[in-house]
Amino acid sequence: MLIISEMSRSPSFSVKQELSLKTDLESLQQWAVAFCIIRFDLEQGQLIEECYPPGSLSNEEELDVAFSSFPDSVSQNQNRSSIHDCIFFFRIQRRKNSEQGNLTSSEVVGIDDEEESSKSMKGKVINRRKIRNGTKGLKYLYGFVFNRQRHDEKLKRGGEQKSVVILSHNPYSSVFRPLLQIMGPLYFDVGTKALEHIAAYVSMWPTPVPGKQMELHIGNAMLKVSLPPAHSLPFEIGIFEESASAMAPFLPSNQLLPQGLFHDSDIFGTFRGILLQLWLLWELLLIGEPILIIGPTPPQCCEAVASLVSLVAPLPCSVDFRPYFTIHDPDFKHLNSLKEGDAFPPMVLGVTNLFFLKALRNIPHIVSVGSPASNSNRVAFASRSSASRIPGRPEGFGLQQLSLKKFSPSSLLSAVKLRRDGPLCLMTEHKEAVWSTYVGSTKPDTSILNRLIDAGKSPRVEESMSVVNNEILRRHFLELTTNFLAPFGPYFRANTPSEGSLPFIDPPPLPPFNVEEFLANLSARGVGKFLSKRMKSNWLDLYKRFLKGPNFMPWFQRRRTVVEQEQHRLWRQARMKADIQLLISKMSELEIVDSFNSIERHLHGEILVNCSISSKIFISKDLTLKTSMPLAFFNLLQLCNNCYACKHLSEGGVFWI
Repeated sequence: MLIISEMSRSPSFSVKQELSLKTDLESLQQWAVAFCIIRFDLEQGQLIEECYPPGSLSNEEELDVAFSSFPDSVSQNQNRSSIHDCIFFFRIQRRKNSEQGNLTSSEVVGIDDEEESSKSMKGKVINRRKIRNGTKGLKYLYGFVFNRQRHDEKLKRGGEQKSVVILSHNPYSSVFRPLLQIMGPLYFDVGTKALEHIAAYVSMWPTPVPGKQMELHIGNAMLKVSLPPAHSLPFEIGIFEESASAMAPFLPSNQLLPQGLFHDSDIFGTFRGILLQLWLLWELLLIGEPILIIGPTPPQCCEAVASLVSLVAPLPCSVDFRPYFTIHDPDFKHLNSLKEGDAFPPMVLGVTNLFFLKALRNIPHIVSVGSPASNSNRVAFASRSSASRIPGRPEGFGLQQLSLKKFSPSSLLSAVKLRRDGPLCLMTEHKEAVWSTYVGSTKPDTSILNRLIDAGKSPRVEESMSVVNNEILRRHFLELTTNFLAPFGPYFRANTPSEGSLPFIDPPPLPPFNVEEFLANLSARGVGKFLSKRMKSNWLDLYKRFLKGPNFMPWFQRRRTVVEQEQHRLWRQARMKADIQLLISKMSELEIVDSFNSIERHLHGEILVNCSISSKIFISKDLTLKTSMPLAFFNLLQLCNNCYACKHLSEGGVFWI
């Protein structure tokens, strides 16, 4: 069997004619919404030739997907070789079964009450009803694209292009990028039957397990991939089991597992020319500032957006990010209509069309990344082997022509000139730069920069060193984000019953959160040893902006809900293990009456919970509680009948078994 890990080279794969595979459409939906073949027609524009399963998209969604699946004309002119392949991805809003509206900075994504009530399991999952802000959950669609441009002077206009697209609700880049390495070339070899064949194999995959490494079979090949953890997935994707420890503001014990989205992105290769600006970009995304990222090609701009999102792990990114954004996106009309002085919504937009520089003048932060693609070579998939970069990256993208920039008077003058010229200078020549008036609070960590390895011109050595450098950078920003979130830790501490106490009372509520009180205490206490060395004197302003930004409240409410569920589980476990006879032997008569009422209430609650959940997995766990509580009721009733207070209440019909 051919094993394809995230560091593997491109596999050889063939469709076995004798196999008759059937696609389980319900199982397929766990991973993918649809597989599409899109052709660029000279007369009619982008056309979807095939979509499997049929009817997966509305007519409007088909148009959205088609327009997002091809490079802009600006990025097509660089390569005139016979065949040019590239892989990139986009993110669009679903039209079907979703309410469209203007984007606002106060949107907090949730799920419907009906969906929540049918799926929520106490003690195991998040109660999403608490994570809402008066708006219906917005559903997004991720499209992973294998685009092939074939240049042939015999063809009309000298060439043609097609895209193979995998659509999913899940941002599983570590899965769909290597899958495209198989599916893209396979389609161009055998035609549309490749779609059904791949779909059949995907439908046989096990259910996704966030935060775990999985082995996914595709014919004679096997993908070994790591999925992002549940706490990093956008709220609208679905309900996964989450634990309080997984979301805690502490460094994870296992550094090999991904801690956020797009853990396979190439941070070093993407931002190598502007590494000193990484800390500024980290702050901008942390507080939810709008950012426009410009790259020469779709793979470069989408890689930059993915890398930026990965910088804030383990904080879930609630900012609306679009790895590859075009003028045909339905949201462009609203963004283009913003007048001077209007606040730009919190978004990160990856673009290749320089028209956006003029159309989106209100966006306050602009980042230019990458270098124009070289002119000669076809993409050689088999020659790529990196865990932290997009498989099938176009020639010219990445590390070959870049170097770590050292300080010099000439580089300072160049930076001043770039700032003076503004981002419109990109209209004449592409340059790597950041244009922003934001004054950051975090100082670039020179010790981290000094650890990065510059290996010269050898592509193979560059690839290996890129992996090492990405791990250094990702570890640093994980530690930076974790320490930034650490002051919120006291608000996420679950209370456990003390030994010998009665666990049938309600657990105390989590500490209330007050912004002014939090900031006052933080100002008096300080930011901590780790951050104090890396932040300027205005560090408290960063916390103030974070508290007002779009990332804080969804993360905070989600964390609190998880901790409440964890607390519920701990108290429920203590009730099942409690020695009731020993406890009541130490109680007064009134305490016995109160305990009886508490046990009755908790038993009634357990019955309601188990009646509302169709799953059988909790029945065995509740058996201990259900069998011990009636016995406790009997014992308590016998004791209560001997006391005056109990008899008085019994006459009123309070007790029942």
